[in-house]
Amino acid sequence: MKKIFLFFIVFQLTACGELQQVVNQLPQGTGNGTLDIAAGLREALDLGIDKQVSKLTQEDGFFENELVKILLPEELQKVDKTLRDVGLSKLADEGLKVLNRAAEDAVSEATPIFINAVKGITFNDARSILLGKDDAATQYLTSTTKTALYAKFNPVIKNSFEKVGADQIWNNLITKYNSIPLTKNVNPDLTDYVTQEALNGVYKMIAVEEKQIRTKVSSRTTDLLRKVFVLQD
Repeated sequence: MKKIFLFFIVFQLTACGELQQVVNQLPQGTGNGTLDIAAGLREALDLGIDKQVSKLTQEDGFFENELVKILLPEELQKVDKTLRDVGLSKLADEGLKVLNRAAEDAVSEATPIFINAVKGITFNDARSILLGKDDAATQYLTSTTKTALYAKFNPVIKNSFEKVGADQIWNNLITKYNSIPLTKNVNPDLTDYVTQEALNGVYKMIAVEEKQIRTKVSSRTTDLLRKVFVLQD
């Protein structure tokens, strides 16, 4: 306990550079009452996954969330606008919805990959994260999971397109668009695009929770979170 008390005194008196030196000297683990920074960061990420990522797997988890709602890629936005201009807004909405439904299906594959990545956080990783930006933990998770998540998401999204009839909907949508006079025909492959957008949405929601924990004491709902994140206040 004396070590913890001494650390907090030093923390209040040091600048950022000195804080780095103090944190570097913290022993690893929880022995002798010292703070386990790695465990705190793991808990924060677990909380983000549980509270935010799980929301995205629900129906309209993407479609009704303006932070992550998947819109058409830039080259297809003219399709959406043109269809609405000629009175086909319902068809355009249906096309957007199936893109988001596919993302919602895919996110259910993310949790096991995230759990493994979170378990792998070392004390040195956590030390850098704690002293980093508001999304440092999210950036760590991105760097350690994005390749594996893409490999999981892509086939799920492709299958989801088939399951919900997105392939038929988009074929109908594009066919109608291409039949409109003076439009340039398009024939997009949306699987990769939706995969990337789904990944972006997942990391964005984790970043939301991370920022809450870093900036709002009330979001630190356990003793461990409070002890660890007070170090970066």
